Amino acid sequence: MKTKNNFLLDKYAYDYYRMTGELYRIGFKSFLQRCMRHNLRFVFLYRKYQQKATICTKFKLYRMSRKYGLEISVNAQIGKGLYLGHPYNITIGEGVVLGDNVNLHKGCTIGRTNRGNSGSPCIGNNVFIGINAVIVGNIHIGSDVLIAPNSYVNIDVPDHSIVIGNPATIHANENATEGYINFRV
Repeated sequence: MKTKNNFLLDKYAYDYYRMTGELYRIGFKSFLQRCMRHNLRFVFLYRKYQQKATICTKFKLYRMSRKYGLEISVNAQIGKGLYLGHPYNITIGEGVVLGDNVNLHKGCTIGRTNRGNSGSPCIGNNVFIGINAVIVGNIHIGSDVLIAPNSYVNIDVPDHSIVIGNPATIHANENATEGYINFRV
């Protein structure tokens, strides 16, 4: 039987592997990496506090989000293997669902909209989201999708696609994230 702490370490171990390329081992080296790199520290504490979302832990996450520029809602569902590349000004809103092995880069915004297609996005596995990309609305993004930098996505995207531009243009491509998503779990 897995305890909550084992579950936390399992998910964080995948995140650690995706961000460093090394297996997570409880020890001084991984502790030092977590202390030195703010993306590892934020993800570790986010996973820890998400399990017990009290007012105190929500306040701690709020302070960390202001300090690091990573605004990730406690009510977002994030799969294992999260990769935060150039982790500044990343926003993930409430109700967003992220699959496994998702790469998020500087300035990307994922959230709900209150106009037209109201609701939050659901993102599949092995998705690369580029710098300053915006994903909004009650949409579904399939697996193996590459969303190019500076793209605005408010439409459904099928599996194995590349999304470019504003408005979003979808191009079918087998192995769309090959070479972009490393260290898959």
